[in-house]
Amino acid sequence: MSNIRINWKKLLILFAIVFLVIQIVGSFFFYELAVKRGPKDFLQKNTDLEVSDKAMDLFLNGDWIDWVAAQTFEKLTLTSRDGLKLSGYYLPASKPTDKLVILTHGYLGNAKQMGLFGQHYHSDLDYNIFMPDARGHGKSEGNYYGFGWPDRLDLIDWTQLLVKKLGPDTQVAYHGLSMGAATVLMASGEEELPREVKAIIADSPYESVYQLFAYQMNRMFYLPAFPLLDSTSVLTKIRAGYSFREASALKEVKKTTVPILYIHGESDTFVPTELTKNLYQHTASDAELLIVPNANHGESIALDEDKYKMTVDQFLNRYLLN
Repeated sequence: MSNIRINWKKLLILFAIVFLVIQIVGSFFFYELAVKRGPKDFLQKNTDLEVSDKAMDLFLNGDWIDWVAAQTFEKLTLTSRDGLKLSGYYLPASKPTDKLVILTHGYLGNAKQMGLFGQHYHSDLDYNIFMPDARGHGKSEGNYYGFGWPDRLDLIDWTQLLVKKLGPDTQVAYHGLSMGAATVLMASGEEELPREVKAIIADSPYESVYQLFAYQMNRMFYLPAFPLLDSTSVLTKIRAGYSFREASALKEVKKTTVPILYIHGESDTFVPTELTKNLYQHTASDAELLIVPNANHGESIALDEDKYKMTVDQFLNRYLLN
């Protein structure tokens, strides 16, 4: 009997070692897959990211592309609190104004892609516009993607820099898409958010990084979140300075005082529409919600451009003084 007990103990120890090795290997795999800076080929065949012909035409052939190319942007730089050199592009309005919009792009995107929205703000609304490259993206330094959490502090610092540049009467709106939408929401409840921020527009946001990854692990790999996602979160904390659970937009909107307009596609399966509805329901400030029928992830402006822009304009007119 004693020999049997010893064998069971050895078996349990062996099982624990194997489990630990699998966890470590799996954590490094998923960190490299999603968080480390670099191409993400696994997303190319993701059916949740398929877009309609109408959206594809706007994204690839819209007149906003020529508009961006024709502008003379002022390149600004900022050193982040942890020493990264960040880049962004500023374009003054065609006539003097106290209004500024900061446009934040999505995962694997870059600043100038937000010209899709920036053209309307600049040409139709006469706003100053600023489009930053998030850390790890475009011309900004960083060897990982922050999914909005470290980026929220970068956004606050960019805002302070721009208010200093433009003057204390500046009225600021944030407009973010996908990861950029999560970024502006994660900044919304921070105590140090500049008082000049008067309105926030969040297009296709997620509640938290943990929740997003848990959904994607199940959908793409048929895996439960625990324990692999938790161990990957620990690795991310060590390597990138943040954990998946702390990176929560939901936590921030529960204490924000800034009005928020939420926009989401009704047919979004990459970041489910229900997440935005839950954010909307738990927002402490004035909040509005626009759900666009038949729109997949990030497609809302393409499938109903007139309704999208009209809703944005009316929202801004309510909270930014003329």
